[in-house]
Amino acid sequence: QVQLVESGGGLVQAGGSLRLSCAASGRTFSYYTMGWFRQAPEKEREFVAVITRSGGATYIADSVKGRFTISRDNAKNTVYLQMNSLKPEDTAVYYCAADLKTVGWGTRATEYDYWGQGTQVTVSS
Repeated sequence: QVQLVESGGGLVQAGGSLRLSCAASGRTFSYYTMGWFRQAPEKEREFVAVITRSGGATYIADSVKGRFTISRDNAKNTVYLQMNSLKPEDTAVYYCAADLKTVGWGTRATEYDYWGQGTQVTVSS
């Protein structure tokens, strides 16, 4: 089975930047569509970004478009989320997820087969 481990979260002031990493083990990383989601306390898990197997196509949620970028390095079995111009409303636990079937658009949490444990991002005002 695939294991995913997020890292790079922390505390940052509004306007600052963080880069999250998600390291994968198990099945060949390049087989999976990879996504990032986030969840604030008592809120529904929210789509953030998705990237195709080859990295040739991405889609970013409107709420973070222009500020966040998703990328992957298949040689390193790692997917990244670069977060710039952070706002307090970005505060959440951020999760990476892997989708082997790749039959949907990649924007629904229910499409994904494997999830990491999450990394906390806190943006202070």
